[in-house]
Amino acid sequence: MNHRILVIDDNAAIHDDIRKILARRKADSASLEDEEALLFGESSEEVASAAFEIDSALQGQEGLELVQKALKDERPYALAFVDVRMPPGWDGVETISRLWQVYPELQVVICTAYSDYSWDDITRQFGHCDSVLILKKPFDNIEVLQMAHALTKKWVLAQQAKSQLSNLDKMVNARTEELQVANRRLTQEIAERSQAENQLRLSEERFAKAFKSSPVPMSIQTLDNYRYLDVNDSYLEMTGYSRDELIGKNSLQMNLWPDLAARKALLDQIGEGKSVRNIEAKVRTRDGKEKLTLLSAELTTLGSERFALISENDISQRLELESQLRQAQKMEAVGHLAAGVAHDFRNILTVIQGHACMRLLNPDLDEKTSDSLKQIIESVERASNLTQQLLAFSRKQIMRLEVVDINKLLRHLSDMLARLIGEHITLQYRFTESLPCCEADVCGIEQVILNLAVNARDAMPQGGILSVDTNVVQISPAYASSHPEASAGEFVCITVADTGCGMNEQTKSRLFEPFFTTKEVGKGTGMGLATAYGLIKQHNGWIEAESEVARGSKFKIYLPASAKQLKPTAQAQAAPQSSGGSETILVVEDEELVREFVASFLRECGYNVRQAANGVEALDVWQRHASEIDLLVTDVVMPQKVSGIELAEKLRNDKQQLKVIFTSGYSLELLDEHFRTRTDSNFLPKPYAPAKLKELVRTCLDK
Repeated sequence: MNHRILVIDDNAAIHDDIRKILARRKADSASLEDEEALLFGESSEEVASAAFEIDSALQGQEGLELVQKALKDERPYALAFVDVRMPPGWDGVETISRLWQVYPELQVVICTAYSDYSWDDITRQFGHCDSVLILKKPFDNIEVLQMAHALTKKWVLAQQAKSQLSNLDKMVNARTEELQVANRRLTQEIAERSQAENQLRLSEERFAKAFKSSPVPMSIQTLDNYRYLDVNDSYLEMTGYSRDELIGKNSLQMNLWPDLAARKALLDQIGEGKSVRNIEAKVRTRDGKEKLTLLSAELTTLGSERFALISENDISQRLELESQLRQAQKMEAVGHLAAGVAHDFRNILTVIQGHACMRLLNPDLDEKTSDSLKQIIESVERASNLTQQLLAFSRKQIMRLEVVDINKLLRHLSDMLARLIGEHITLQYRFTESLPCCEADVCGIEQVILNLAVNARDAMPQGGILSVDTNVVQISPAYASSHPEASAGEFVCITVADTGCGMNEQTKSRLFEPFFTTKEVGKGTGMGLATAYGLIKQHNGWIEAESEVARGSKFKIYLPASAKQLKPTAQAQAAPQSSGGSETILVVEDEELVREFVASFLRECGYNVRQAANGVEALDVWQRHASEIDLLVTDVVMPQKVSGIELAEKLRNDKQQLKVIFTSGYSLELLDEHFRTRTDSNFLPKPYAPAKLKELVRTCLDK
C-alpha cells in the first residue's frame, strides 16, 4: 500500500486539519477505531495499522517540486488534496494540470469553498477523468478519511492493473510457462472479484447502518408513486409518526407537507437528475405543528427502480434561538437609548423643579400663581418617576440591595395586591417553604409584582384567578445555552399567572419594549413590563412569559439564590434641618440653565458662588481663587476631557480640606467604579429639590 499524501493549500490551517484527521495520535485512535471499522468494514486492527505519510505545500510550484522529488526517489505520492484558490501563483486547476504532466497517475481531491469552477468546467479542462474528486469546505472528517482510504487504494489497484497489462503483453510473446502463470493470475482476479462483491455487500450494510443511526432526519422515497421505502429514527422523531404509519404510504397523501405543489415539484426535479441542496422546506408533524427544515436530496438507483434520498435537517430550534438573541440585542440597544434620554431629561427637570421651588418661597405670591407652581412641581415629580422607570428598564438606576426573604416580601404585599386587583379577582398564593434568600432591592421587586398584578387585573375585566407561586429551581447549563438570557445555577422562581384573555405571538414579541401597550390611549404608559424587565435584569435574573389567546398568561421571574442570611433592619434617623451660610462655593456644570439655577439659589442662601462651565474653566478659576473656595459642586460627566471626578482629585491634591459634592443626570451605576466604592463621596442625583441641595451643602461644610 502507498499511504503518501500531498496537501497543496495556501492556508496552513487546512494542512493542520487534514494532518489531524489522517495522521492521528495514538491517544485518538482508540476512540475512533470502532467508527472507522463501521465506515470501512474493516477490523479495528486493520484501521489502526493504516498510517498516512503527509507532506505539505503552500503553492502549486512548491507542490510540483515535491512530486518531482518523490518520483526521483521512487516514492511517488498516491493522492494530492489541492485547493482551488491559491493567490498568488497557480490556481488549483493549473496546478493539477502541471502535476499530471509530470505524474498522470496521481489521484486528486479538489478542495474548494467557492463556485469558481462548475463540474462542467472541470470536465472540459481535464476530460472525463476518474482521478478527480471534489471536496467542499468546510469538509467532514469522515468524508476526508473515506477519500484518503479509497483513493490510495484506487492508486494501488491502478498500479496493479498497469503491472498486469505489462505482464500480459509479455506473456503473449513468452513461453507456455508464462501462460500458466497468467492462468493462475486470472484465477486470482476471479477471487478478487468475489471479494469485491462481498465488499459491495458490506458497503450496502454500512450504508443501511449509517442511514438508520444518522442524527439528520432522512427518508428514501420512490419517484413514480412517491411512496416511502424507508425512513430513519430521526425522521420518525421529527414527524411524530411511527414506522408502520409511513412505510409504503404515499408521502403526498400523509398531510406532511403544507405546500403539496412545491413538494411534488421538488420530487419531480430530483427525478430529472437535478441535485437539491439546502432548500428551506416546511414539514407538518403528526400533531399539526409546522417545522422549518433545510432539505437536500439526491437521485439514487436500487436495482432497476429510481429513488430519492432526502435529508431534512430541522432548524426550527436554531431559528428560535436566533430570534431570542435578536430580541435581547434589541432590548439592550433600547436600554442604552433610554439611559441617554433619562440623563438629558433629568437636567431639564432639575431646572424646572428648582425654579418652581424657589418661586414658592416668596410669601407674596397670590393663590393662583402658587397653585400653578405646585402643579409644576407635581408634574416634575411624575416626570421624574417616568425617568426612573426608563433607568429601571435600561438597568442604570441605583440599586439598594439587601438580603430578602421572598416569601416574607410577598406576604407583606398581599393586602396591597388584594386591594389593587379588586374583589372580582381571586388571589391565590402557593409558597415553597425553606426558600433560599435573595440579594434584592425590595422596592424594585415590589414594583415588578405590582406591575404584573395590574396587567393581570386589566386582562380579567370579568373576574378570574391571579396566582402567585414561589419555588427554588436549579438551572442546568443545557437550559441556559438554549435560553440566551438565562444563567446556570440555583434560582428563586416567582410565578405570576392569570386566567385572562392572553396574548398572541405578535404581542408577546414586543412585550417588554418601552411605551408598547395594548391598552387604550391614556390608560397605560407602556412602561410597566419594560420596568419589570430592566429591574429583574439588574438583579442578574430574567423574566420568561408564556401566553395563549383566551388561555391566560404566566410570567416567571428568576432571581439568583443567595447563601447570606437575613439581618435586622436599622431604624432610619430623622434628617437635621439645614440653613444657609457665607462660605464660598465653586459650581461646575456644563448645562448652562442648571448652572445658573444652582448659582442663583446658593447666593439666595447667603453663599459666595464662583461658576465654571467645564473642568478646564474650573481649573482657571481655582488658580485665581483657591484660597477662598470651601466647597466644590461639580457635575460628574463634562466635556473638555476633564471630568468632575478628575477635577475633584486635582483640587484636593492642592487643598486636602476641600469638600466636594458630585451631581449627575446619569445613574450612579454608570459612573467610575472607584468613585462608586468611595465612602467619602457625596452624590446628589438629578433632578433634585433646592432644599435637598441646601441640606447637603450645609452637611458637607459642617463636617
